[in-house]
Parts: sequence; C-alpha cells; structure tokens
Amino acid sequence: MPTTTELEAAVFRRLLAHLDDNKDVQNIDLMNLAGFCRNCLAKWYVAAAAEAGETIDYELARERVYGMPYSEWKSKHQKDATPEALARMQETHRH
Repeated sequence: MPTTTELEAAVFRRLLAHLDDNKDVQNIDLMNLAGFCRNCLAKWYVAAAAEAGETIDYELARERVYGMPYSEWKSKHQKDATPEALARMQETHRH
C-alpha cells in the first residue's frame, strides 16, 4: 500500500499536470479565485526543501512547477492582466 507521502507526491504531480494542461488559466486568475498560483507552489516547494534541510533555487522550483523556465512560459502563455483582475488582486491581497 502506498504511503501518505507517496500519495501526496502523486497528487502534486497530478496538480502540476492539470495546470500544464490548462495554460490558459492565468496566475492572477488563480490568485483571485483560490489565493495561490503557480509561483506560490514554487515558493512552497523551496520552503518544503528548506524544512527538510535542503536548498533549492527558486528559479529551479519554478521550472519544476511550470515544466519549463519561467521566462519561456511567460513569453508563451502569460497574457496581460485585465484592469478588473488587477483591481481584484489589489483589493483581495491588501492585508
């Protein structure tokens, strides 16, 4: 039987695959709807490594989450945020 860690790792891989399959979903929309985005996942990845006594570079963590260097993903898939999305982000994350 798989361990909890193995199950959680499988769920994380599935989440990354789901995000990869839905590149049209923008980070700002994720932040506005769910309170986290792909960059947050990369930051959590770095933090989890640090808690385990390991050092992982943020850009390498982003590459793991995005499936490619962030600069490449950004140029291929990131769209300009709408004024409405920016306003909601500012209002929601004001605290």
